[in-house]
Amino acid sequence: MTETRHETSAENLVAEFDAERPARRLSGRPAALVTIVALALSLYALYQTFRPGAVLPYRMAFLAVVLPLAFVCYKARRRGGGDRISPLDWGLAALSLAVCVYPLVVFDDLIRRAYAPTPLDVAAGALLTLLLLEACRRTVGWILPVVCAVFFAYAYYGGYLPADWALGHRGYDLDRIVAAFTMGTEGVYGVPLDVAATYIILFTIYGAVLDHSGAGRFFVDVSFAAFRRSRSAPGRTVTLAGFLLGTVSGSGVATTVSVGSVAWPILRRAGYPREQAGGVLAAAGIGAILSPPTLGAAAFIIAEYLRVSYLTVLVYATIPTVLYYLGVFLAIEMDARRYGTRAVPVDVGGPWPLIRRFGYHFSSLFVIIILMALGQSPFRAVVYATLLAFALSFLDRTTGGENRLTPRRAVRALAAGATGVLPVAVTCAAAGTIVGVVTLTGLGLKAGSLIVGLSGGNLAATAVACALAVLLLGLAVPVTASFVIAAVIIGPALLNLGVTPAEAYMFIFYYAVLSEVSPPTALSAFAASAITGGNAHRTMWATWKYTLPAFLVPFAFVLTPSGAALLAQGPIGEILLAAVVSALAVAVLAVATGGWLAGPAGPAERGLCALAAVLLLVLSPWPVLAGLGVAALALAVHFIRRHREAHP
Repeated sequence: MTETRHETSAENLVAEFDAERPARRLSGRPAALVTIVALALSLYALYQTFRPGAVLPYRMAFLAVVLPLAFVCYKARRRGGGDRISPLDWGLAALSLAVCVYPLVVFDDLIRRAYAPTPLDVAAGALLTLLLLEACRRTVGWILPVVCAVFFAYAYYGGYLPADWALGHRGYDLDRIVAAFTMGTEGVYGVPLDVAATYIILFTIYGAVLDHSGAGRFFVDVSFAAFRRSRSAPGRTVTLAGFLLGTVSGSGVATTVSVGSVAWPILRRAGYPREQAGGVLAAAGIGAILSPPTLGAAAFIIAEYLRVSYLTVLVYATIPTVLYYLGVFLAIEMDARRYGTRAVPVDVGGPWPLIRRFGYHFSSLFVIIILMALGQSPFRAVVYATLLAFALSFLDRTTGGENRLTPRRAVRALAAGATGVLPVAVTCAAAGTIVGVVTLTGLGLKAGSLIVGLSGGNLAATAVACALAVLLLGLAVPVTASFVIAAVIIGPALLNLGVTPAEAYMFIFYYAVLSEVSPPTALSAFAASAITGGNAHRTMWATWKYTLPAFLVPFAFVLTPSGAALLAQGPIGEILLAAVVSALAVAVLAVATGGWLAGPAGPAERGLCALAAVLLLVLSPWPVLAGLGVAALALAVHFIRRHREAHP
């Protein structure tokens, strides 16, 4: 009974806080229709992996399915309104299908007249843009459509800006703007939509197959079994469960809620205050988005922008991931001592019996990495992993084999994979209009030059300005959209000052993800507070404490001579040295934020540790030596103070 209540609670919270789930609960004929169409989309995406056709027609066909589905699966009003599909929704879905199919019908002529569109081309493109923005409003909220509208106004009214203004341009008429949006590969049908139609849908299908095969439940159970005998075990368990479950959900908020609905009663019994428990849950929720083997959707876009393999992006993320989890685990250890938490027995059995019985769920995760290392494309690697997860589901020996992917369950899994991609695909297509404006007007180079100018050409000041800009942008729009916008608007500022593309894009990626736990609208933290019943703002600041290393380490990418080494680029000795020094920086930073060494740390030790962390992250010989000296001084001050307190 309790388990059912937790599952229902998790579903409700995900629907409330996470836009990456269908808002309507469909039944009857509409549900059957959506299942059939979504199943066809999944099969089409899988077929395209092995029999790829022309790129642009595929993107158009993909959007022709996604956009109508968005109007059927999402309500016009995000709260209330019921689950019934209104005649208006059906009409918008039909109109979406028509304007998306139109360019496929006249494809050859459309491409030839891209710079001289007919009135029908303009009307169809304008309708497509408006429908796309409405679908975006339904799936991820109204902020991104407003941002898109601002960019459209910039393109249209740019001729009215002062001629000597840094962002001014000659202005473009409606025909030229709509053509840039919908008649080429620089707008709606650009790289972001291509990534959604190839990488992301394949990974959402894979995640759905894993979930329907019982992997999600196993990942949570094995996490509880692994750390059940110490007072810090509950916090460590939540973190590991978040990492494993995040590989399935692909969403920080959904992972936070799914783990939290099971783990919060255990954290409460362990003695965690509500806000600290929420901080652990939120930090665990976004960890998987920052981590191999799946990362977040923006990582696929990084691979496309850099023209490197997805495996290369996974390598970039390896050391930062280790540093992130090192910081989280150290903070958990310190909190366990500060709050006097205790071990909580959980009746899931030992880890080895669980792994012997259900460990096959790990196999497909390893297969993705192994196949990419052997030279397979990420598309084929994830498809083969999906097929393996499907086959292994028949090893399920639970009562009735409820997790076996029988034909009915396999259809549901494939359909769930396609519907899971809807908000990401719509977001990517809408973000494409912003990319179109940037390309048409040259805004990226102009904005980059403006940021550099305002920062006085100083790289550190520019990096701080870029980080704040990405965080602010991420408060308003989803991670994928904020990355795309920041990459084309803010990225040039870093590139203009000599930062390599890999370092610049990874810097932007981390701050786009971290916007989910950044004040004042940290969605993952607010979702966690809804579960624990804690104060939302105190939960947000507790989350910030756990994730602070992830906020500071990216600065080492762009500001230090050894920044590339943190992305595993360069000689192996330099990479190892940078990793070790950065780990020391994270450790002393954990003392500064957690307030614990051999006992409670006073203001002097914490201040010295904060200074030592900054010096160590410079990753240059003299600052590193100074940082080690300051850290040693902090230790000395701490032990002298404890000795005096013990022997007054």
